[in-house]
Amino acid sequence: MATSPNPFTDFTKLLEQYKLPGVDMTAVIEARRKDIEAITEANKIAYEGMQALVQKQAEILSQSMQEIQAAAQKLAAGGDPAAAMARQGEFVQQGLQAAFNNMRELAEMAQKSQAEALAVMTQRAEQNIEEAKRLMKMPGK
Repeated sequence: MATSPNPFTDFTKLLEQYKLPGVDMTAVIEARRKDIEAITEANKIAYEGMQALVQKQAEILSQSMQEIQAAAQKLAAGGDPAAAMARQGEFVQQGLQAAFNNMRELAEMAQKSQAEALAVMTQRAEQNIEEAKRLMKMPGK
């Protein structure tokens, strides 16, 4: 079974060809590897967050359809038309409240996922700044 070439390995070999005075190419290569890992982790978090949102939306849809079906069966069961209208009004109010709660929950899930992904990228950016400071320091100063 053939494996696809690792583009990072090719990039590393390319950079290792160039020797610049005062520049630690190993450190530069390691920093880029960490950048790629951070991007990969942020993408993983974002993907998992989107999967959770889709799953929650499917659950909400299923629950809503079950509630609508149950309400329709109650209304179809007959009885007093005034009572049926009152139950229908209650059902609409409950449905609107449930929809609002579901929208809020989905928004909170999306915000949490985005915040986690951003935290990974922010942490890596801070590490890049520290690494750049270390690389800029000249020996003997």
